[in-house]
Amino acid sequence: MAQDSEHTVAAGGTDRASGALYRRVASDLREAITSGSYGQSGRLPAEGALAEQYGVSRGTVRQALALLRADGLVTSRRGTRRVVLGNARVQSFSELLSFTHWARSMGEEPGGRLESLTRRPADAAEREQLRLEPGAEVYVTLRLRTLSGNPVMVERTVYPPRVGELVAQLPADVVSHTEPLREHGILFTDADHTIDVVAANADDARLLGCRRGSPLLRERRRTTDPTGTPVEWSQDRYLPGTVAFSVHNSLAASALSRHARDGD
Repeated sequence: MAQDSEHTVAAGGTDRASGALYRRVASDLREAITSGSYGQSGRLPAEGALAEQYGVSRGTVRQALALLRADGLVTSRRGTRRVVLGNARVQSFSELLSFTHWARSMGEEPGGRLESLTRRPADAAEREQLRLEPGAEVYVTLRLRTLSGNPVMVERTVYPPRVGELVAQLPADVVSHTEPLREHGILFTDADHTIDVVAANADDARLLGCRRGSPLLRERRRTTDPTGTPVEWSQDRYLPGTVAFSVHNSLAASALSRHARDGD
């Protein structure tokens, strides 16, 4: 069997690191799936055919398919080829991107429409997340986000006063809040993410065109600036099948970290 390091991936270039090679195969397949090349509920070619197409071993193909399965793009049963689950856009947590930048990186046209903006006293959870003193006020926005004109997500964001005052001055149909805030020195540099599933409420159903109570994928996110000061506490609710999140972990990095701690 030919060695992976001696072959070229169809996406371009020769990579002598087999670990990087299967990721490039996965990236190429991911692009084909999200662009609709295999259709909804279509089947990917067999492992042997993919290995021949990309000039790699079946082991590399299996690693690439495992990434796609983790992304929620394909599934498989014993004895059958991988079935495409849908055309969900994959968003990676390996880098912090605004919805607008992420959408454009996928070749989509992002949209945003402000439904409401309120100023009110922060509740206990908001004070904790944004590190606010008792009695502090917050600005709360409710926005519909679209991809190429199609509703995909309802965004609820709580801002501390210094950020919310700037957001309140933005036009209701501005596509991105992040970009104009950056011009005022508000930087979004680090974030903690929590992913779960919630039932759509009345606002979700109205804006996304789904039934009340239907499941939505929720991402809760607290973002801080370079000094570690919180600049937003947000939750985004996505329609199923419109987005998938990917997370990369490294056993080597974990082992290195443990070794460093043990040496302290």
